[in-house]
Amino acid sequence: VSTQRSKGIEEYLGKVNFQTLITVCDHADKNCPSVWPGVNQRLHWSFEDPAAAQGSEEERLAVFRRVRGEIEARVKAWLAETA
Repeated sequence: VSTQRSKGIEEYLGKVNFQTLITVCDHADKNCPSVWPGVNQRLHWSFEDPAAAQGSEEERLAVFRRVRGEIEARVKAWLAETA
């Protein structure tokens, strides 16, 4: 996970066809494009923004890990629903 990074749509346009757009934070839900080429389903899953976490480095890291786990569980559940 430590080597992952946010990527813009430009890296994928013309290379990958997406059918579903999923936003995971309220800021993205309100501010990011809601129409993407090829996307026929848009979902929003509201998760706490770990970047807004307060406290010590350990406490903030715990929030990031918790939210990461929540997103992982939701993705797995969604994949099971759509299979």
